Amino acid sequence: MTDTSLSPVADGAPDSRRDVAFALGIVVILAVLFLPIPTFLIDIGLAMSIALSVLILMVALWIQKPLDFSSFPTILLIATMLRLSLNIATTRVILANGHEGLNAAGYVINGFSQFVMSGDFVIGLIVFAILVTVNFLVITKGATRIAEVGARFTLDAIPGKQMAIDADLSAGLIDEKEAQHRRKELEEESSFFGAMDGASKFVRGDAIAGLIITAVNILGGIVIGVTRYDMTIASASDVFTKLSVGDGLVSQIPALIVSLAAGLLVSKGGTRGSTDKAVLGQLGNYPRALFVAAVLMGIFALMPGLPMLPFLLLAGLMGFIGYTIPRRLAAQRKVAEEKQRAADEQAKLEEKDSVRETLKSAEVELVLGKQLSADLMTKTGELSRRVAKMRRKFAEQYGFVVPDIRVTDSLTLDPKSYQIKIHGTIITSQQIKVGELLVIPNSDAPLPVPADETREPAFGMTAYWVPQAYKDEIKRRGLMPAENITVILTHLSEVIRNNLPQLLSYKDMRKLFDRLDTEYQKLLDDICPAHTSFSGLQAVLKLLLAERVSIRNLNLILEAVAEIVPHVRRSEQVVEHVRMRIAQQICGDLAEGGPLKVLRLGNRWDLAFHNALKRDGKGDVIEFDIEPQLVEDFGTQMSDAVKKHMKDGSRFAIVAAPDARPYVRMIVERMFPTLQVLSHLEIARGVDVSALGTVS
Repeated sequence: MTDTSLSPVADGAPDSRRDVAFALGIVVILAVLFLPIPTFLIDIGLAMSIALSVLILMVALWIQKPLDFSSFPTILLIATMLRLSLNIATTRVILANGHEGLNAAGYVINGFSQFVMSGDFVIGLIVFAILVTVNFLVITKGATRIAEVGARFTLDAIPGKQMAIDADLSAGLIDEKEAQHRRKELEEESSFFGAMDGASKFVRGDAIAGLIITAVNILGGIVIGVTRYDMTIASASDVFTKLSVGDGLVSQIPALIVSLAAGLLVSKGGTRGSTDKAVLGQLGNYPRALFVAAVLMGIFALMPGLPMLPFLLLAGLMGFIGYTIPRRLAAQRKVAEEKQRAADEQAKLEEKDSVRETLKSAEVELVLGKQLSADLMTKTGELSRRVAKMRRKFAEQYGFVVPDIRVTDSLTLDPKSYQIKIHGTIITSQQIKVGELLVIPNSDAPLPVPADETREPAFGMTAYWVPQAYKDEIKRRGLMPAENITVILTHLSEVIRNNLPQLLSYKDMRKLFDRLDTEYQKLLDDICPAHTSFSGLQAVLKLLLAERVSIRNLNLILEAVAEIVPHVRRSEQVVEHVRMRIAQQICGDLAEGGPLKVLRLGNRWDLAFHNALKRDGKGDVIEFDIEPQLVEDFGTQMSDAVKKHMKDGSRFAIVAAPDARPYVRMIVERMFPTLQVLSHLEIARGVDVSALGTVS
């Protein structure tokens, strides 16, 4: 047995039969132009012409956009040829058999002549002339003009639309498949409006042909009736005029319907949705306009001499519609919002259950043990409030909003422990005593209450766990006990501060740039990509944040970058120039309204770092080569000096030579991550400097 399911002939048979049938239909239309056909076939053809025109109008009303009916020009040509071929066939029958009576050309033409003309050919001539005038001068002319303008504007807009598609593709907003779909749609749109521009000429030509054919039928019929069949002029005029005008009406009514469909199609333009939604929806979206129209109709109803009932009915109808539309729109919005909310919730559930969700990691996450989580659950509101306050403080202090902080619990974690994660990586893990208070002593004297010694998680200072019952006693001693939530959030705040560079994402940076004023947007366009990339700018901002320098004055930072990037490209060199430009901000943040306290390097270390810097022929530093023993000695002396002044509780900075500053910072940050290292050029003019001593 042979399987024919994959046979090309079997697959193509239905389409082939349909193609052949369509071609035969075109051949039949052409054959009608030359071959005589009986009157019953003429009746069938005229009925088909009317049905086809009504179908075209209905499709034009219900399509969502004009391009959905892109075959309209072809259909219009076929419908026009069908009407013209039927006109020629009826002309042949009218001139050959018109003397036999009004049914000589078929019952459809006779029916239209009796129904529309009421048996009087003068009425028929007037109605026919009005129909031709409406079709030719009003509908067809307007549709032709709209099609011409639409085709011109569509062709002019093609380059810009193609560039927009390429830009969206380059930006990653769409994929290659979507870009191909849009290009194809653009090509079809230009072809459609170009074809509609030409197709409108079919309708105009059809109207003119209808006039000529009707005139020829009337004059030719009278001449043939008088000369061939010995009819009187009055009788011939009556019979042939009725038949010719009836034929003209049968052809002009479908032509008028198709012209209306063409006008609706081209006038729809960029409006989407069916015509009733586009027209009635937009007319009914303005209840105040309906109320004003209702009041005007009511005034007309009360004016003497005008009929009250029609205007009163219209006033009531418009007022009712204007009253109900806002409520209907509100109900629709409510239903749409509920559907959207349900869809969002479903999407969240699906995303939460999907494998892809497990691949996502929170940028900042606080994981609590079960016992610690149960203790803090009673303070959920306070926890959320303090986390929001902490993020707001970071935004004010450092110039960007840190990511949302996710708080979760874990069964695998020690019940009294917590972890802080950055981008899914555990930064620190600490254990605390649930329900007890952490106290940091202000002297070496022992606490007057039972206490367990520990290390404060955030800064590593000596601290004590004290039972909750001794809270009042601790406060009377002038000490400030910290609850578990305070300890955890303080530690979390310090971890975030130490990891600010990792938390400034590319997306966050672009949001900061988008909020800049127009002038600085232009400056940004001058910098990128001519001298550096956005990734290069992100590296500069990250290096600043790594040393806890705020980027809130982004305008000044961009100005400083614009000054230096035409000459140097390394991010480290750019950062040093930016630091000098924002020296006032750096010194102000360190001084906090008082004198700037500094700890200087002694001559020995200035000379050691200077000799360790290896330079090229241009004088740029290319290498830092210092003996390990010197690094060890410097670390020891720096640690002793810094710890001595840290005990005083004062905030200070290390001052070094400009070219050595990054390398001094590189050594110091391993021992004291929060200690600022400035260069002599970064001490702003007018700042009161207080020297604490030297490292020597």
